[in-house]
Amino acid sequence: MLPREASRVPEPVRKADVTIKLSEFEIPPMQDILLVGKRAPIGPEAVRRMVDAVSPEQYEIVRLNHEIFEAVVVKISLLRLLPKEKLLPIVIEEGNRIANDNMVVKAQINITIQISRTVDL
Repeated sequence: MLPREASRVPEPVRKADVTIKLSEFEIPPMQDILLVGKRAPIGPEAVRRMVDAVSPEQYEIVRLNHEIFEAVVVKISLLRLLPKEKLLPIVIEEGNRIANDNMVVKAQINITIQISRTVDL
């Protein structure tokens, strides 16, 4: 017979990885873009009232003719960097991959503009 300690099963090793992303608190609690599903619990007009009450004139609501999304609410400052004709198709395509018409999906967008100029020597 084995001694009592040798017959014990070793305790499993338990670990936890913790990732923390700290960012500035924003009012309203939305990101740069909201994709509003056609059957979402909050519609574009309710979103408009929310953003107008807390952050007037900072968001634009774009109505869509799309099978899943009824509207996109986009931070106007993003549209100064990239026109909505370029930005929204990308966001809608990616949102279409994960969402259904009952959802409101928020997206954080980082746009980096690269500029290279040549000068005469």
